Amino acid sequence: MIRLGADIGGTFTDIVLEVGEQIFSTKVLTNYTQPEQAIIDGMAIVTEQAGIGLAQIDQIIHGTTLATNALIERRGAKTALVTTEGFRDVIEMRTESRFDQYDLNIRLPKPLIPREHRYPVAGRIGAQGQELAPLDEDALRALIPVLKAEGFGAIAIGFIHSYVNPAHERRAREILSELGLPVSISSEVSPQMREYERFNTVCANAYVRPQMADYLTRFRTRLTEMGATCPIFMIHSGGGLVSLETAAEFPVRLVESGPAGGAIFAAGIAQRFGLDKVVSYDMGGTTAKICLIEDFVPRTARTFEVARSTRFAKGSGMPISIPVIEMIEIGAGGGSLAWVDSMGRIQTGPESAASEPGPACYGRGGLRPAITDADVILGKIDPENFAGGAIRLDAGASSDAIGREVGSKLGMQALEAAFGIAEVVDENMANAARVHAVENGKDIGENMMIAFGGAAPLHAARLCEKLGIDRCLIPVGAGVGSAIGFLRAPFGYEALGSHVIRLSEFDAAVMNGLVAELKETAEKFVREGAGAGRHDCEITAFMRYAGQGWEIPVPLAEHTFTAADRDRLKADFQTAYARFFGRSIDALGGLEIEIVTLSVKVESRQPAPAPHDLSTGTPAPVPAGQGERAVFDPDTGEMMPSAIVARSALVPGQRIAGPAVIVERETSTVVTSPFDAVLQSDGSILLIRKE
Repeated sequence: MIRLGADIGGTFTDIVLEVGEQIFSTKVLTNYTQPEQAIIDGMAIVTEQAGIGLAQIDQIIHGTTLATNALIERRGAKTALVTTEGFRDVIEMRTESRFDQYDLNIRLPKPLIPREHRYPVAGRIGAQGQELAPLDEDALRALIPVLKAEGFGAIAIGFIHSYVNPAHERRAREILSELGLPVSISSEVSPQMREYERFNTVCANAYVRPQMADYLTRFRTRLTEMGATCPIFMIHSGGGLVSLETAAEFPVRLVESGPAGGAIFAAGIAQRFGLDKVVSYDMGGTTAKICLIEDFVPRTARTFEVARSTRFAKGSGMPISIPVIEMIEIGAGGGSLAWVDSMGRIQTGPESAASEPGPACYGRGGLRPAITDADVILGKIDPENFAGGAIRLDAGASSDAIGREVGSKLGMQALEAAFGIAEVVDENMANAARVHAVENGKDIGENMMIAFGGAAPLHAARLCEKLGIDRCLIPVGAGVGSAIGFLRAPFGYEALGSHVIRLSEFDAAVMNGLVAELKETAEKFVREGAGAGRHDCEITAFMRYAGQGWEIPVPLAEHTFTAADRDRLKADFQTAYARFFGRSIDALGGLEIEIVTLSVKVESRQPAPAPHDLSTGTPAPVPAGQGERAVFDPDTGEMMPSAIVARSALVPGQRIAGPAVIVERETSTVVTSPFDAVLQSDGSILLIRKE
């Protein structure tokens, strides 16, 4: 098949065309007013490279940050929330916890939907799913002219305990459908316990739904008009593929779609080389993402936060309760702006120059310095050969911007200020990686790094120095890694449902019924894209000791449950608990254990990548005719002559001593003086610390 991956990022849109075993790729600046135009422009480039027409493409896989940006920048539809009487202020009260107990000026994100747009109605479902009070349908009908007069673009419905009994939400949707607006209900978007997270998630889904549906419809129409009639699939935050229709109905599942592709890309590289402990480092034009991968599988979670008001602070953002590949994301991309704060410290991000106007060196009207400007001054980037020569950079503009905005305020020359900017962003990323690893009980230094994204290879070696990591892989296609990851993703969907089951009251029939229902839901979405082929199924129970505030995942074998499984579930939970916390507390005796949420994940079966062995190589001279240029060396604090090597000129096993710069179309790999670079049999570059 001829397949195309398209990843819309904050600065660049990456396009990858796979024709058999050949890969053709390009990067074009993201078009904010018409995001689909950047994809079409990129498609024209790669199809010309491959010598094919648009009509020959068999499948398009797409991921985008549009939903994320809409939430962060509050550019969604005017949305109404219809909720249970007495629960109008849930999304504003949050959980009443404080992420910093002693901050008197603590700032939390404002709710997506203001109080005057939240409408309570009578009716109540109990925690066991029983109807305690009937839904007030007359009140709902009376709301219709009110909602129509307000000019809402979308409706969110979140009723208490609807995750166990969705009858009231479904009936409310039937009544409000008269408005002709998209209606999202929490029992479908996020059927999980904890009303704040569930209500916030359905609000987010409704908020971005009209915008995403309009974009996806426009994208499909444009492609059809140009002769590309192949199916289009979207990658979701959990790393699987879903149909365009599913994506339009549940756009909140796309919030982390681009980064998910990167994690899948890194997991595939890890599997190829048999690396069971990996940290993936994805640095693009706007953000940097770090993800832990164990046994070739990225870590996952059921909830994550967007738009954190305080960096690295859990609880300071907007929770989205959906299955997601767990990673930490910071505003540290090539376009992240550098500035000096009131205390005279260099700061970077989270504000980005993006593609419009871009860093100062782009010559598109940007006057403030970005990380890319610092990399130009430090010699990491060749201004004449950026993006394969497609974009000419203005080094003078970089020097002027850095001198004006940073150097003059701190009494530094442009070179010194550029190094300060690079060190700050590298330390921010290193700190984020340390925090993420510690939060998961891991030692970051035990991992191999896999670096990709347009800017990551420029900073990876220095980041490894700071983290104490001795080896780093730069895969083939690193500059467009997430888009390649899209092409490696399975068709997959994870269905979740909360239903509290105490093991003392374990009912095998109820358990089997819940699993069967979730499996049917997940398989339905997978069949839309993968057909009736062979699928893998993973079942996970999220369990806790009764009275605890959170659960831990316990994997379950796929089988028909019987009463005898009660003891096995108890033993599996205690084993998992001891693994998470170092010890089990069952010695106290008499502690009730309960299942809170069940998850069924169904994925199409993917072929395993061909295995490769890591090679430390043998020292070899730099290929003739490559030249050199001055690149700033952090160890000496000076510009040092560094060999310039085309990646295509290297042969497997060849070991090049740093300092050097290995160049290719989409990115460049900076090999600092403490490292050597070895080309692997699959074309990847291994950075290995000198002994």
